[in-house]
Amino acid sequence: MDRYNLTSHFVLLCFSDLHHNHAALFSTILVIYTLTWIANLLLISSIKLSPQLHTPMYFFLGNLSVVDIFFSTVTIPKLLSCILYGRASISFLGCFLQMFFFLFLGSIESLLLSVMAFDRYLAICFPLHYTLSMNDKVMFILISSCWFVGAPHSLLHTYNVSQLSYCEDRLIPHFFCDMTPLIKLSCSSTTFVELVIYIEGSIIVIIQFLCVLISYVLIGRAIVKMKTRSSRSKAFSSCSSHLMVICLFYGTIIFIYFRPPSNYSSQYDRIVSMAYTIITPMLNAFIYSLRNQDVKQALKKIIIQCFPIY
Repeated sequence: MDRYNLTSHFVLLCFSDLHHNHAALFSTILVIYTLTWIANLLLISSIKLSPQLHTPMYFFLGNLSVVDIFFSTVTIPKLLSCILYGRASISFLGCFLQMFFFLFLGSIESLLLSVMAFDRYLAICFPLHYTLSMNDKVMFILISSCWFVGAPHSLLHTYNVSQLSYCEDRLIPHFFCDMTPLIKLSCSSTTFVELVIYIEGSIIVIIQFLCVLISYVLIGRAIVKMKTRSSRSKAFSSCSSHLMVICLFYGTIIFIYFRPPSNYSSQYDRIVSMAYTIITPMLNAFIYSLRNQDVKQALKKIIIQCFPIY
């Protein structure tokens, strides 16, 4: 990383080239960001304060909410500033720090979704041994692995992209420092960087996708074999929310990062990126809260305790 790069900066264009009502866009994103914090903090509080939610499934869900809060905070404050002023300047170092934490937290979220699928597999397929299998030590190892595995993955791609040469035109047609627009902005060869993204990224995504797929195939078989309709309904309900989150998260990630370069479109990328950087962190909390009776009961108790009706 040369001295010139360290003292230079990029300019995030955000949506300045699109004919949007920027006041409405700013207000909408601010409301979504506020709801993300409120919904996830309420979910974390309900899990923390309700003894009936002190189970592995809700422990992983609480960690997912923490990651969602930080994940949205990496991009949204800068985006709001960018919309307010039309564009936003970001230093070279700040740009790649943003990229690192974005990839780092995104990797943790992806790994957590895989761990949660494995947790549901153990709970449904081996209910009698679940408590012994998913003990505190195992949960700590799984959560620690998510955080430690995410670091080298994000560091690898951040370092590779930061070593590219960038010309005088440093206008980024995006609302945060992502790999794809920065690679497009580079005036040096990007073949090696793109190859590493496709190979390393594909291996990680395929492994995680297979873990989720195998888990849910086995879960599906176990649900079909259940004797009563109520037990099948309860098992399916505990998995349906997780499946919705997985489809939303992986669908947008695959669209953004695993397409041929010829199909790149800054306009479409910005719109799709908003789905998993802004909307998904908010929806995760609502999906798990509104579709889960235990969480709803815990939230009601907390609200009644905080705002008693006389």
